[in-house]
Amino acid sequence: MNKKHPGGEPSPSTSPTGPAPSPDHGDATATPASAADPKRWWALAVIALAQLMVILDGTIVNIALPSAQRALGMPDADRQWVITAYTLAFGGLLLLGGRIADLVGRKRAFVIGLAGFAVASALGGAAAGPGTLFAARALQGAFAAVLAPSALSLLTTTFTDPRERAKAFGVYGALAGGGSGAGLLVGGLLTEYLNWRWCLYVNVPVALAALIGAQIFLRDRSGRRGGHLDVPGVLLGSGGLVALVYGFSEAGPRGWTSPWVAAPLMAGVLLLAAFVWWQHRAAGPLLPLRIFRDRSRAGAFATMGLATIGMFGVFLFLTYYFQAVLGYPPVRTGLAFMPVSVGIVIGATQIAARLLPRTAPHTLMASGMVLAAAGMVLLSRLTVHAQYVPHVLPGLLLVGLGMGLTFMPVYATATVGVPTQDTGAASAALTTVQQIGASLGTVLLNTIATGATSRHSRADSGTALAEAMVHGFSVAYWCSAGVLLLAALVAALTVRRGKPSQAGSKPSA
Repeated sequence: MNKKHPGGEPSPSTSPTGPAPSPDHGDATATPASAADPKRWWALAVIALAQLMVILDGTIVNIALPSAQRALGMPDADRQWVITAYTLAFGGLLLLGGRIADLVGRKRAFVIGLAGFAVASALGGAAAGPGTLFAARALQGAFAAVLAPSALSLLTTTFTDPRERAKAFGVYGALAGGGSGAGLLVGGLLTEYLNWRWCLYVNVPVALAALIGAQIFLRDRSGRRGGHLDVPGVLLGSGGLVALVYGFSEAGPRGWTSPWVAAPLMAGVLLLAAFVWWQHRAAGPLLPLRIFRDRSRAGAFATMGLATIGMFGVFLFLTYYFQAVLGYPPVRTGLAFMPVSVGIVIGATQIAARLLPRTAPHTLMASGMVLAAAGMVLLSRLTVHAQYVPHVLPGLLLVGLGMGLTFMPVYATATVGVPTQDTGAASAALTTVQQIGASLGTVLLNTIATGATSRHSRADSGTALAEAMVHGFSVAYWCSAGVLLLAALVAALTVRRGKPSQAGSKPSA
């Protein structure tokens, strides 16, 4: 018999793999913890602060990179490692980080991730040479891989009432989508008015504040008794993800036919295939494949992957457009991105969070992807003489609203109904899909834009470089729109039509 939540919604009596287990290892949505914990909203603030720090760090260093390169005497061929070292460690170790959270406890993993991230940021800010900075960025990525899945799984187990859960995931979705744009603004401000080192130092006080808040407000059970780490799974899974992320990151500067690209990509695919084979046989798998057996959850994962492939190229292209074509300085470039963040916040917290308790999640996801695709079509019409308010702003707002409407229900649907002992792994898997999608999308769309620019220049030798560049961006935006429409179709066809309190809670037919 179904029990009632405090908000009146029935809680699922089954998990994706069968009957609900005992409270210590049961469905995370079945425990009325949020009703009993008066500090849950403060816990949300702590989790949100940590998540914002991780998301910001993905882009905050981008604008500071030219200054750091000059200060440390970094060769042009090596400067990409400031970004690549972070993404390699973060994307490659997320599955391990999620399982660590399940084994040692989510709060403990959260604290370890915060402390390590703060130390790595201080080390990077004080770097006297490129090697130290690269190592610090890799350490940041490694500790972020522990921090991000533990934060999402803490959110999943802290908020169980459907209405409160919608609000909490609205905040989380807004930060996950809007943090990248905010990072560009913060990076520009810190670089222009202080120096590039503060793009790393700024993480230290933020992490310390979150650490204090974690000790006061976060509640969690200890880790699993008798659990063990799937070492072969770690080697295969992390090795495959590192190889894929490295191959994608090198495809831009080297080209897809380079052996430094083809070999890692092939190795990554083989390692991940072996990883899936091993997960079927491992007694305590790193990534329990039962997580993906539910149709709604699998659809949410697929929607997230396609959405990030289609969306994250917009930041790269618009950065070049604002600075190289329109001549914006760094701070103005950061401000120009803010409508995306505003749109995400509105879409996630004011629209999706209010509608999700009474609206099927696939409706919000598909609508968000259609809106974002419309925004990409508007951006494809930009020219070298475009003005910001009439030509750029409408597209940015539509993209932001679409991201907010999509990410919030994706996070909620992908984590609802997951057995408590698997919440870290499920959270890590979702973040991994997002990370891989962003890396793949950026490389693919950049390759498309570069090829279109080159062809346009050859076809019309009198074309100015700026015009050819804008033409290349336009082609890439059209491709983005196509991918986002595909994401809308996937969400509409795969995510169940039930409300999120039931979605993902029953075995798929």
